Amino acid sequence: MQLYVLISVLGDNDWIDFIESLIIFAGGLITVFFFRKLLIPGLLRLAKVGHNDLKSRLLNSIKFPLTLGVLVFTGYLAIVIPLELSSGLQNSINHMAGLLGLILGIISVASLTSTVCNWYMEIIAPRTSSTLDEQLMPLIRRVVVGAIYSLGGLLILDQFNINISPLIAGLGLGGLAVALAIQPTLANLFAGTYVLTEGVIKPGDYIELEGGVAGYVIDVGWRSTRIRTWANNLVVIPNSRFAETIITNYAEPNPGINVFLMCGVSYETNLDQLQDICQEVMDTLIKDSPDANEKYGAYFGLESFDDSNIGFWLFIQANDRLASFSLKTSLMQQLHKRLNDEGIVINYPVRTLQWAPTREQNVLPHEAPPNQQTSDNS
Repeated sequence: MQLYVLISVLGDNDWIDFIESLIIFAGGLITVFFFRKLLIPGLLRLAKVGHNDLKSRLLNSIKFPLTLGVLVFTGYLAIVIPLELSSGLQNSINHMAGLLGLILGIISVASLTSTVCNWYMEIIAPRTSSTLDEQLMPLIRRVVVGAIYSLGGLLILDQFNINISPLIAGLGLGGLAVALAIQPTLANLFAGTYVLTEGVIKPGDYIELEGGVAGYVIDVGWRSTRIRTWANNLVVIPNSRFAETIITNYAEPNPGINVFLMCGVSYETNLDQLQDICQEVMDTLIKDSPDANEKYGAYFGLESFDDSNIGFWLFIQANDRLASFSLKTSLMQQLHKRLNDEGIVINYPVRTLQWAPTREQNVLPHEAPPNQQTSDNS
């Protein structure tokens, strides 16, 4: 009954046009089904592409926009081909179809860009020795995707015959005002980029700043760098100041820390014997201690003739900063014990003070004052 009513309402030509529209739209639905369920999975199986492969991710990211694109295209054909439209209506439909195609294109490009960045962060970045890419890629992804949507929005406004030139000029002035307002934040951001790209520090390094702040680097962010001091306190340093200060990195160019020990012995010491003893102590220590770098070697040298001692130095290397404290302690203990066993003296600082004799001490007996008498008898 309903089909009869529809036929009576539509004329013969209108009914044929309606059937053609349904056929075209049904063909679009079949194409979408074939595309999503058969074509893409078949291509992935033929190429033997895994789930985490870039090609697989790219195809999956544009599957939804392409599906909508096919539906929009088939709907456009179902309206334009069988129906006789006026020129004004035809132009409106063309404009609407072009606008929808532009929106889907913007979504597709943004989705592809985001997919590539995510794939790099998940698959490639963990395999690299540096953490720079892991820190840069999230920012790059947000900036690029934001730029794509911004440009796409301007193109959409242009499709509505809106003059975007004043808008671009206004955005430029507004951007300048915003940049001036957030100048400290931008300074920290660019300084953070400099710190990250230079690669002079990384989390876990022990550093010391020119102002005296020292500790282990916890994190290097875009705005600030966080350091944990020996007192287990957190110090947050803005990157703009961090990039301008002088930094001593104890973990670079390698984690080894040189242990330099100054000492002194009395002038009666046999210096050849002293050298043999010191070299033996250092050789034994770097051979037995797990904190010492045996490949670096051990070095001895005489320094100077001091007031009370002959100064000399010992020079070895520890594996890292923490090991340097333990290694220096062991070196001082063993050297002190060995010098005591050999009878070699490390003098205390000694100074001899002499006073000029006073006049009273130089007075002869016959020159004694009238009120004083001298006698041989007590």
